[in-house]
Amino acid sequence: MVQDVSRYGEPSTFVDSTHPAVVAYAERHGQGQTGKAKAIALYYAIRDEFRYSPWDLETTREGFRASTVVQRDPQAGAHCIDKAVLLAATCRHAGIPSRLHFANVRNHIGTEELEKQLGTDLLVFHGYVELWLGGKWVAATPAFNRQLCDKLGVAPLEFDGENDSIFQAFDRKAGRFMEYVHDHGAHLDIPWDLMWAEWRRYYPKFAATGVWPKSARSA
Repeated sequence: MVQDVSRYGEPSTFVDSTHPAVVAYAERHGQGQTGKAKAIALYYAIRDEFRYSPWDLETTREGFRASTVVQRDPQAGAHCIDKAVLLAATCRHAGIPSRLHFANVRNHIGTEELEKQLGTDLLVFHGYVELWLGGKWVAATPAFNRQLCDKLGVAPLEFDGENDSIFQAFDRKAGRFMEYVHDHGAHLDIPWDLMWAEWRRYYPKFAATGVWPKSARSA
């Protein structure tokens, strides 16, 4: 049965694919003659141009829009959801249906400070993208830039437009790096109320203060 994925090609609240800033970025980086080629080019541009940081999280709806993310200083830091939303938006502009997927994952290295601040080793509502390519949904995770992966001793996630690229299960020494704990499913846009409810549920310090923690290194 042929799937109707047309609604995943339209702009939405956070995946605002028709915003001029998003369009400009998509046109600049989404080079290629096919949807697959454009998706691959956009994936690598967003993965490596925007430095990943779990500390740089906006707390307003406006801050989560792709048009807001794309206008930030890429080296100032972007959360996994920021990068996923931008990839989804630029791909929709390129004519590639996209949706957001969220999961709780357990991160096993490089998270001591984050765990202390949030009160858990779970990364709740970690985001990635699913792109409609070749008649199927293909997962792509642009969160972790190459420089960070090299620092952590983890091979960066590659994306070929055909096979799922989700999370590194092991580091280069075969130690466990990340594991899935709970799947929140695929969504047309960010499920805002659910996301915030889950953060308050799992992050007691955040629930108590309403303030996302900042790294001591950036304070």
